[in-house]
Amino acid sequence: MSPEPAAALRALPSVDQLVRRLADRAELAKVSRGRLTALVRETLDAERQRVLAERAAPADAEALAARVVARVAHAGLFSLRPLINATGVVLHTNLGRALLSRQARERLEAVASAYSNLELDLATKERGSRYGHVEALLRRLTGAEAALVVNNNAAAVLLALETLAHGKEVVVSRGELIEIGGEFRIPDIMLRSGAVLREVGTTNRTHLRDYAEAIGASTGLLLKVHTSNYRVVGFTADVASRELVALGRERGVPVMEDLGSGSLLDLRPYGFPYEPTVPETVAAGVDLVSFSGDKLLGGPQAGIVVGRREVVARLEKNPWNRALRIDKFTIAGLEATLAAYEAGTALRTVPTLAMLTEPLAAVRGRARSVLRRLGADARARLAARVAEDRAQVGGGALPTVELPTAGLVAGASPGAARRLDALLRGGDPPVVARLVDDRLFLDCRTVLAGQVADLARRLAAAASEL
Repeated sequence: MSPEPAAALRALPSVDQLVRRLADRAELAKVSRGRLTALVRETLDAERQRVLAERAAPADAEALAARVVARVAHAGLFSLRPLINATGVVLHTNLGRALLSRQARERLEAVASAYSNLELDLATKERGSRYGHVEALLRRLTGAEAALVVNNNAAAVLLALETLAHGKEVVVSRGELIEIGGEFRIPDIMLRSGAVLREVGTTNRTHLRDYAEAIGASTGLLLKVHTSNYRVVGFTADVASRELVALGRERGVPVMEDLGSGSLLDLRPYGFPYEPTVPETVAAGVDLVSFSGDKLLGGPQAGIVVGRREVVARLEKNPWNRALRIDKFTIAGLEATLAAYEAGTALRTVPTLAMLTEPLAAVRGRARSVLRRLGADARARLAARVAEDRAQVGGGALPTVELPTAGLVAGASPGAARRLDALLRGGDPPVVARLVDDRLFLDCRTVLAGQVADLARRLAAAASEL
């Protein structure tokens, strides 16, 4: 190291010196000492690297302190933060999927702020079951004899396979060997469960005889997997649930159907294509039906299993169930969500359903409201205008469905659009939009009514920095 860089590095303040300089800053009053120290170390490390790389003079202590304050303002107090979803993807996995209803949020707060009867039978003062808080609701809503809830649908499938088919063959159509987000694949889950995969049919066509010919002494389960995150079209054939159930009954083999993003409602009256609902799948006689709680259902993350009483009981007794069980917060949010379905208010009060079925005119009105709140100068700098596009359901649900939507197009050039995108993600609250045709599109289908003012404020602030 040459003397010049060495001297420059010695001129930097120590961690302790910089922490003391920042100790009385009002902007950092809520930042813990440990976190402040970590931020100071990161800032000094970055400055050392800059000095060495550029052979430059170091920033003074006040400038370094200002950088730490700016980092706190940018990152906020917590890593997990609320943001404005302007992507138009209603069930955006990276952004937390389904929003909870107001009633669900109220139930979460009530349960979080006091002790609860999570596993206490208040009538007898004996230990109760945590599943009882939602099981009756699920039975009434689906028509199933019993229900169980674990932490997500992949866990539900894993638990079912390990319980019903460990060391045995599971017969699945080759066209249903799906991969879900994060490269989790049905064959991999099956391998971990101890079950043996037995593929039948072809990618595009599977017949009842394919299942029948595969059943033998080692068969433990017939598994049907709904391809909720893709579609095979054209020259295709698959086996209906009722046909598979009849075969399973005849040969003494249980039948399970993984609906993935299962829905309790038929959404065809709102312009959506046909999707098998949970109640109709149960009515078909399927022994076990699994689906997600945080997709089309619109509740918290959960894997819900409904079906025949004796089959569900086997899953509940499996030791793996304890490792996969849900906590009181999931139960509170799920109970409130299911209660809305039973009350007939879900389409209005469950945010996922409300967003999916909201008329285009209402979405367009929200986009216009954001534009009106921008001053003339900001509109000009952003080259902002209202435009229409197509939004997505997301979350591996209804992959062929595109929702008519409206939002703001902004960015006078590709470079300006990318700069605006970065500025919006870096503010408070962060705004996540999508780049379309070299412009930034802020889709208002997923912007909540209560976020309109914040979105306009963030856009105006970003415009001043372009």
